[in-house]
Amino acid sequence: MALPKDVIDNIYTKIDSLTTEELDSLPCGAIQLDTEGKILKFNDYESKLAQLSKESVIGKNFFKDIAPCTDVQEFYGRFKEGVRNKQLNVKFRYHFAFKQNPRNVLVNLFYSEMTKTVWVFVQAMD
Repeated sequence: MALPKDVIDNIYTKIDSLTTEELDSLPCGAIQLDTEGKILKFNDYESKLAQLSKESVIGKNFFKDIAPCTDVQEFYGRFKEGVRNKQLNVKFRYHFAFKQNPRNVLVNLFYSEMTKTVWVFVQAMD
């Protein structure tokens, strides 16, 4: 089930200032990427959803090393366009074709002007 708009809006306004503990308590996956796609932060929800430890993903390229199924126009193309325009706030359904845990999810890509990074929010769909 999708998070209510007011909850998402509240997350967007605070996301860059959340502590690790606060990030881990979010009711959705949260991944912070630099403008090249390198993973800077990866919260507990996403770690459990993807069945990947934080330690194994931090510093790696999300699109090439961790989730190559996202290296498509629908996902990576939107990311690159948002980085180029320094503006991104898009929501779409996506299928993560992980071998160990394929999932249908709702993805929000959000460009943070404050940190010049992109946040990927992931919600499992029932």
